[in-house]
Amino acid sequence: MGTPLSSREEQTAEVVDRLHEEYPDSTISLNFSNRLELLIAVILSAQCTDERVNTETEHLFEKYQSPEDYAEVDEAELAEDLNSITYYNNKAGYITSACRTIVEEHDGEVPDTMSELTDLQGVGRKTANVVLQHGHEVVEGIVVDTHVQRLSRRLGITEEERPEAIEQDLMPLVPESEWQQYTHLLISHGRATCTARNPDCDDCVLEDICPSSKLDGDVDLASGESW
Repeated sequence: MGTPLSSREEQTAEVVDRLHEEYPDSTISLNFSNRLELLIAVILSAQCTDERVNTETEHLFEKYQSPEDYAEVDEAELAEDLNSITYYNNKAGYITSACRTIVEEHDGEVPDTMSELTDLQGVGRKTANVVLQHGHEVVEGIVVDTHVQRLSRRLGITEEERPEAIEQDLMPLVPESEWQQYTHLLISHGRATCTARNPDCDDCVLEDICPSSKLDGDVDLASGESW
């Protein structure tokens, strides 16, 4: 078993430093070319891999190019266009509703505040954080996806369980200048090494400071790659 550092602040700082060295080019893996495409991609990514989302949006973004396109399409048609995405029927409803609101209340522009974004159907704080950070260059918090949730707990940085509580716990620990990158670093490490069911502790750059290292039966409930 690894030996965690003496405080959560030290633990967090060391984790960030090591992961920066290990993944110097870590960034968002969803493909998009504008704010609307980003919003759609993030909604679709819930409980679905980014790889699958990118495959689907390649043709989706050719067919639908404006909020009006999504707002006016028959929901069943949009759902059919999304049928390889998990929960595609629900997500089709979220997207058409959100885009109607964007057209009717925001002059066709994706909102740039947390409150306005989370008022959109299907948009929670996690999704809003991603859109703000990568669409508007506004960093208000830390995106807590399944990887961030799993690794932050395994590394002893937080004991919270719910994403919202984890975010609030992380924000005082992670320097504000690292709030955006913290997510990308943990996602990269979660995909490459610290996977949900079979973490490769022997090949982990954090093994010696990880309190969960080599624990038997360490199975996590979160196994997706969603934002």
